[in-house]
Amino acid sequence: MTSVLIAAGIGFFIALLATPLAIRLFRLWGWGQRIREDGPRGHLEKMGTPTMGGLVILLGMVVAYLAGHVVLASGRLVTVHMTAAGLGVLGLGVALGAVGAVDDLIKIVRKRSLGLGKAAKFGLQAAVAIPFAYLALHAANIAPNLSFVRETSLYLGLFFYPWVLLIVAASANGVNLTDGLDGLASGSSALVLAAFVVIAFWQTRHTCSLGLPSAFCYPLNGEQTLDVAIVAAAGLGSVAGFLWWNAAPAGIFMGDTGALAIGGVLAGLAIMTETQLLLLILGGLYVLETTSVIIQVVAFRSTGRRVFRMAPVHHHFELGGWPEFTVIVRFWIVAGLCVALGLGLFYADFLARGGTG
Repeated sequence: MTSVLIAAGIGFFIALLATPLAIRLFRLWGWGQRIREDGPRGHLEKMGTPTMGGLVILLGMVVAYLAGHVVLASGRLVTVHMTAAGLGVLGLGVALGAVGAVDDLIKIVRKRSLGLGKAAKFGLQAAVAIPFAYLALHAANIAPNLSFVRETSLYLGLFFYPWVLLIVAASANGVNLTDGLDGLASGSSALVLAAFVVIAFWQTRHTCSLGLPSAFCYPLNGEQTLDVAIVAAAGLGSVAGFLWWNAAPAGIFMGDTGALAIGGVLAGLAIMTETQLLLLILGGLYVLETTSVIIQVVAFRSTGRRVFRMAPVHHHFELGGWPEFTVIVRFWIVAGLCVALGLGLFYADFLARGGTG
């Protein structure tokens, strides 16, 4: 538990202290946000706000993860073992953050709100997700089965690879779509990361290797789930520290760099903790945002009419007269309720199998 707390604390303070420096440097370098011309008129005043703040989040995560593996025990420093699972999730986040950075830089250089094309972005996501799936199977020994709150009996075999790609792409793009209002994506993702800290640490305390009854224990490597909990805690701390400066009115945006990185980390956590479908509930806000875009596109292409004033759905309420901060807080509440429901289902499964905590 000490390693988890250290990672969260270090991540928070690095992001909290490094973000003001990033704001100054990014302004100096001209890394300003481009705004959609068809977006809410009130957003035009945000033009030029420093972007690519996801680099700070990634810096905090990496340093915090490394720091979380050195703890003080009995008056001496002890190194906690790193695992393929933890390194894989962290690497997935960094790699997708690099994809997002390329997208952000294209927008900055070309001075427009559009970066990588959809095909190029998906291709790069696939190039990252497929090796991660291989690592999960062959280095972290994750079962190639469908999972909800734990592994199910549905064997996916080679379909595990496209399934992982779907999870990674959906999670990364879902967070990216949510990142449209100051602090909306960072605040909601902090809640989901906190849930994964609880889940991974709970699995560590109830791994089958401890000799617990097989009915409710988790057939996962305890060292790996602890390492995954450290990654989640590092992410939580870094996102929370960044949120201090990203909250409305935002002094900096995370950009695709941060959104894709966070989405990738969430997908990796779900895969390494064997809670793949539970991510749909924990990240219910991202599902809502993504679904609103799909509905809008399908409706307009088939009928020529729009269902929402603007998609993603947070813009619908904003254009309907809700103040931006009201939309943000209410969507945070939705995210919190989704996280509470997801954790409730996770714990209810444990109790139903005979666990007592």
